Amino acid sequence: MNRRDFLTTASVTSAALALNGCNESNRQAIDYSKHPQAKNSEKKRINFNKNKKTVIKLATSWPAHFPIMGVGVERFAKRIHDISAGSLEIKIYPKNVLVPALAVFDACSSGQIDAFHSGPYYWKGKNSAFSLYSGIPFGFTAEEINSWMLFGGGLDLWREQYAKYNLHPFMGGNTNIQMGGWFRKPINSLEDMKGLKMRIPGLGGEVFAKMGVNPILLPAGEIYTSLERGVIDATEWVGPALDIKMGFYKVAPYYYSGWHEPGSILELTFNKNTWSHLSHEQQAMIEVASSEMNSNMTYEFHAENIYALQKLEDLNVQIMQYPKEVIEAGKKSLQDVIKELSEKNQDFTKVYTSIEKHLKLSKKWSDTSLRYFLNER
Repeated sequence: MNRRDFLTTASVTSAALALNGCNESNRQAIDYSKHPQAKNSEKKRINFNKNKKTVIKLATSWPAHFPIMGVGVERFAKRIHDISAGSLEIKIYPKNVLVPALAVFDACSSGQIDAFHSGPYYWKGKNSAFSLYSGIPFGFTAEEINSWMLFGGGLDLWREQYAKYNLHPFMGGNTNIQMGGWFRKPINSLEDMKGLKMRIPGLGGEVFAKMGVNPILLPAGEIYTSLERGVIDATEWVGPALDIKMGFYKVAPYYYSGWHEPGSILELTFNKNTWSHLSHEQQAMIEVASSEMNSNMTYEFHAENIYALQKLEDLNVQIMQYPKEVIEAGKKSLQDVIKELSEKNQDFTKVYTSIEKHLKLSKKWSDTSLRYFLNER
């Protein structure tokens, strides 16, 4: 055998082994998701055929072309189109086009839509444990929550609990650390928090409620007007990149650093029946593209925030910090909220126990490595 023949044979053999390995990984990934209906519906699976188009209706909680989050989903859809050579189409319906922004969970659960992109903390009224998948105050950073999800059992718990609602979730991005909010008046003491009407969702909202704040849940399109008219006194949203586009600095000039959402997961969630009827190849495409979206959105938030912060400083927006007594009250309130919700809901206890175990180890490592580095830098 000459050198060229040898190299050709070796390349083909390596490629065959690689493809076989990918197929095994895909099978393991599907088994790992533990679909109760997958076995029963095997004959009903859609056969992958690049000449036949499969359309998935996906609704979001964001306006069309919304920066980072909405655009990220659009890129995900294009990625799926490219990978599948056009045979798998993700048809996107921005908020209120097919269903209202905060109705996507129920619409997907019932099969009205095939998938949605939103945030798990919006559904804490369904199950208080769901808020934990977005993260907790004083808790996981974006890197830490991703590690818990993928390698600490978080994704397994999430899928197990969502399955009761006929849903199958993926990580669909991360906002990275969020700011503490925009206030019409400065916060100089814990007393200043009492009676404030503030748009803030999830566990952060419950923690703030313990401090005397009246938390209100509003979709993106209603926040600015409510703040401008005094319907609410304060709002948290995300961070400089999105906040500056919302114009909050025009009506609430006091901008605070945050601790309530240090790394918030966004979700890409499928109707479980839709998911189980897709072919293994189509599922693998979605798994790969959603992982890419999760990473890209996380890093894009960081990149856009650093430029937007400079713009806010040019607009003379003052970045402030909560008084120490507010922070300490927040920590105490968090423990009270966790205790109360754990006593009421076994699902919450199960998820929080997993988080606590992973976070304890992660804190030790972060203090040893990252904290030291940042202090020295």
